Parts: sequence; structure tokens; C-alpha cells
Amino acid sequence: MTPDSATSATPAHTVRGACPHDCPDTCALLTTVENGVAVRVQGNPAHAHTGGVLCAKVSKYPERTYHPERILTPLKRSGPKGSGQFTPVGWDEALQDIAARLAQIAARDPEAIVPYSYAGTMGLVQGESMDRRFFHRLGASFLHRSICAEAGAEALRHTLGAKVGMKVEFFAESKLILIWGSNSITSNLHFWRYAQQAKRDGARLVCIDPRKSETAEKCHEHLQLLPGTDAALALALMHELIQNDWLDHDYLACYTLGWEPLRERALQWPPDRAAAVCGLPAEQIRQLARDYGSTRPAAIRVNYGVQRARGGGNAVRAIACLPALTGAWRERAGGVLLSCSSNFPVQRTALQRPDLLGARRPRTINMVTIGDDLLRPASAEFGPKIEALVVYNSNPVAVAPESAKVAQGFAREDLFTVVLEHFRTDTADHADYILPATTQLEHWDVHLAYGHTDVLLNRPAVAPLGQARSNTAIFRALAAQMGFDEPCFRDDDEALCRQAYGAQVDFEQLLDQGFATLQLPDAPFAQGGFPTPSGRCEFFSAALAAQGQDGLPDHLPNREAAGSSAAYPLAMISPPVRNFLNSTFVNVASLQKLEHRPLVEMHPRDAAARGIQDGSVVRVFNERGSYLCHAELTERARPGVVNALGLWWRKLGLDGTNVNQLTSQALTDMGAGPTFYDCRVQVAPGTAPEKLPIQ
Repeated sequence: MTPDSATSATPAHTVRGACPHDCPDTCALLTTVENGVAVRVQGNPAHAHTGGVLCAKVSKYPERTYHPERILTPLKRSGPKGSGQFTPVGWDEALQDIAARLAQIAARDPEAIVPYSYAGTMGLVQGESMDRRFFHRLGASFLHRSICAEAGAEALRHTLGAKVGMKVEFFAESKLILIWGSNSITSNLHFWRYAQQAKRDGARLVCIDPRKSETAEKCHEHLQLLPGTDAALALALMHELIQNDWLDHDYLACYTLGWEPLRERALQWPPDRAAAVCGLPAEQIRQLARDYGSTRPAAIRVNYGVQRARGGGNAVRAIACLPALTGAWRERAGGVLLSCSSNFPVQRTALQRPDLLGARRPRTINMVTIGDDLLRPASAEFGPKIEALVVYNSNPVAVAPESAKVAQGFAREDLFTVVLEHFRTDTADHADYILPATTQLEHWDVHLAYGHTDVLLNRPAVAPLGQARSNTAIFRALAAQMGFDEPCFRDDDEALCRQAYGAQVDFEQLLDQGFATLQLPDAPFAQGGFPTPSGRCEFFSAALAAQGQDGLPDHLPNREAAGSSAAYPLAMISPPVRNFLNSTFVNVASLQKLEHRPLVEMHPRDAAARGIQDGSVVRVFNERGSYLCHAELTERARPGVVNALGLWWRKLGLDGTNVNQLTSQALTDMGAGPTFYDCRVQVAPGTAPEKLPIQ
């Protein structure tokens, strides 16, 4: 069958697309359509990084698209905020009322209107095109979209110059791979394919993670360090590289900046010191340094779990420095990769049209602190009270930290809330209007990746179900309703797809095969050429120093480290589970069945000290709130640390909460990102409610 973009009722055919979700892999999809219905979604074998393989989540995309609880008509609130009581309305009525309400608020102060979106889709068109134009024209507050990756991104910018690194496909040729803060089997499946190839060819795989994850079990070695101690480990590795002269002196002299002060800093971190901080044997640190210093090529795959603590930016900076010490960048199978998204020549000015702001410079709201900000009164420092929220591609009542405050803010009767959604999420329950959005199978989009270097195009495979409309169509309609008459508000989705990369990517190639590979050198930093101000790997960042920060990477202890409080002695991290992606896919029955119920992993020793049995209901709590779930006793959790797995919808929790009841709104050292993995708790036996949301 030849892939085709037709959406009418025709004999079986396939349509090329792209996975839209927040994952490094950005897989190429083939959707099989029969009589206008998507019956199967599979990986495109013609796309090398996908190789015909999809994760369990995305392979269930038809189940999600045709879910019996999918919202297919606009809904207007008919009960109290948060009650989930709605009445169907027509699009005309909904758009007219929403536009009138927003216009009324904007007439007083448009900054009282806040967009709230993130990576429900990673598409450049459905995620950051017409929506940005609309809010720029309106003059709404900016949103600092920091909830996932900003600390790490900022760290890379101050070290390597941008979100760049080695090419993922060359991990297959590495002889030593450090998988640092990543459960790759769960969150980076196609990197894991390359790592497995390297392993079959004799490479050594080392996992560095506070949890004994599925990935850790399949590596040759696991360093189960304490949460938030990654920078201390990286500095100790540097110490050993220096002491044993496992260094590339020529690379250091020619292609780095700040080597001497970094050397002095690293020599303050002998393995014994780092061992005490990290909770690791000193000899294990020495051996890892020996392996890294003596193996060629050596590569590091670091993921975003590392940067979800107070010192997360410093940790990523320290790790990103390591390849320059050994000259690992000289080989295409050496270096480090966190994100490569800066390689993509996205024409964001054309796509987002910041010129529509004119001379206005609105305030910025950090999405991490939305709980506090929704409860703030107007002030000279803060600006106007938030009077309206437009939420799309996100579920903040479930995903934002300290969710009791988030829910309290969303419950304000004087807050006008519009949510573009597929389902009645925790956030949608608090909306004044829910507008039915299309899924990836129903709209155009174009994508970058942060785990490989291919551009992907998504064609609609089927017509929108019911009255669903794409995000772009909704913002186009709102713009028209509000009298925004600039020509850019009439661009259709295919035109937006073409604008996303302009002449930098061959759009005809995207139409023809669904993806296009960026032409980049195999070993981009073999002779320096970093996109930093100096052109070198910057161990010392003058930009950070100018901000009053330490120009060198250092270890910053967690604010809520294990053992730092008698009342809340345990550290808690909250890694994702295999079958959910943030709060997406939580309501897909086949995937929910696989995850079964909300769990917290505890080491048997910690459980025994608290009289907790395997499978029993427990109360996890701290000064911010409490969360009921089930305990699983396992050595996947190290002593003193508990792993609260998966981000369930609050309404599916035993007591109407999820793990973000416990997390804080404190921000990272750089990038103003979240500190989800910097959280102390206590765990005690709990009592299950009479009626369980999940059986």
C-alpha cells in the first residue's frame, strides 16, 4: 500500500505521521485507515530511528482517539468549579462568549489573561504557532514553559552553547555508555536499541540512577546514588581523571575555557568525599572514572531526571564538561547527549509573530509556580491578578507541583478558564468552557526531535471526530471573533507547516517520505566549534558569573535531602511509569490495566521500620499535603528513598490526589525549573476509602 493523505472513506490505506508526545524519540508513524477509521498505528520502518517499532503507549493511539469518553462537542460549565458538570453548547455560542469575556478583561489589562500550555503535543504548529500569534496580538502575559527541561537546557547553553550533543545513532559504536538519570527502556526506547547494539558488540553499559530501574537491571553496573547528588559524582570523576592523567591535554588547551579553575574545583572532590554525599562506595566511583578515562569511544546519555532538583542545572553542567576532559568529542561515538533540539532551524519568528506585540512587553508567569500565582492579589510587583486562563496541551491541576494550591486556584469562581482537551481531565473539570481538540491522527503538524536529528511531518489520517477542531482552528476562530484582522490569522495548517522551517528544510521531501534528516557533521565538536561565545566548551561561564552565580559547576545539596528532617526523613522521587506519559494515556483502559494502581516503591528495611506490608495502602505525607497509594516493597528503592511511580490523574487517586500533592514550587538553580525530585516525605500505614476509583 502506498502511503496517502486521503481522509475520506476509501479502501485500506496508510498515512505517514509523527508521534507528538514529549519523548526524545519522535517516532515516524504509519496509520492504517479503513473506511475512514484509523484501525492501526505502527512505526514507520523506513525511518531509521523508529525502525518500525513503537512504545506500548503510542501503539494504542486508536484506542485513545476513539475512546468512549472523548469530548466531541463544546461544553459549558453548569455546576460549581471542579464539579465536572457541563452542558453541550454550539461552537458559535462558545466562541462568542469566550471572546466577549477575554475582550472585557483585556480592556482592563490584557496581562490578566494567561495562556498555559506545554508538551501535550510537541508539534510546532499545534503547539506554538497560531496560539502564540493570538496571545501576542492580545497582549496576554507570557508563560515561562519551564516545567520539564529548562534547568538542563540552560545548563547546556552555558556549557556547550546550545542544546546540542553527539548524534544518537553513534551510541551503537560506543565502547562505554553511561546512562545517567534515564530509564531508557521507559523514556527513550530507540536510544535503548542503539545501546543494545553497542552491548552486543562488546560495550559496557553503566546506569547512574537513584532507582534500580528496568534499564539499570539490564546494564553491567548500576550506581544507585542519592537524589540530587549527580554533580558531586561528576566532580569526583573529574578528580580521578586529573589525578591519573586520563586527560586529553591538547583538547583542553585548544577547545575549552576555564580549565584551570575547573581543575582546582574538581581536586576538592576526592572519591571519598563524593561517596559520603552520594551514598556510594568510593571504590565504585574510582572504577567508573578508570573505565571512563581509559575507554574509547565513551559516551554519556543524560536525561532530564538529573535536573529536577535544586542543583539540577549545575549537575548537568558538570556532566556536560566530562567529554572535553578526555577528548571524547574527537570521535563520533563519544561525547554527551541530553537534547539536540537546537540543531533544528525552526523559524520561530515567522511562526509565532512576536511583532504582533508592538511595543508591549508583558510580564512572565512561570508555569511551575501557577499554584501560588493563581492565589496572588494584584500588586505592583506581581501585576494584575490572574483573571483568565486558556489551557491547552497541558493538565496543570495534575502535573504542576503542590497541586492542592493549583486546584484551589483553579476553583476560584472569579477565574475564567477555557480548556482545549480530548478528555475531562482534572483541569478540564475546573473549566468554564471545554473545547474539543483534535488528536494527532486528525490534524497537520511538523516536528523537531530532541533525541535525534530528523524533521518529521504529520498528515491527518482521518477527519476530526464529532465537532473536534485543531488548536490552530480554535485560535483562528477566536482571533476572528475578537476582530483580529491581520492576514497571519488566516494562514491554514499546511501553510504553517511550511513556515515552521521555511527554506531551511525541503518541504517536498517531507511530503514525499514524511521525514528529512538534517545535514550535520558526524563529530560536530572534534575540533571545538561549540556554539558558545568563545567557540569552546565553557567550563567557566562568564554569563552565569554576570548573573551573580558561580561560573563553575558545583554540587548544590537538595533543599529536602534524605535525613534532613526528623518529621519527614525519606527522600521521594516520582519517575514516570512505562505506560503513561506524564498524565497522558492514564485513562486508556488497556494501559491503565498494565499499571494497575498508583504505587510507591519502598525498600523493605524502611517499610519494616514503619509496619508497612507489601501491597498495603499507605499515606505519603509532608508539610504540603498527603497522598494515599499502595506500597510495593522492593530493592528498586534504595534505603532512605521512596519512588512514587507515575503521574495519575488526581480523580483516579485513592483520595482524589496524586503525587504532586507533595512536591514543592521551589525552583532550580538555573532556568527556573521544577524540583520534583527534591522532596522529603514520611510514609505511614493508611486506610483505603470505602469506594476505590481503581479496582
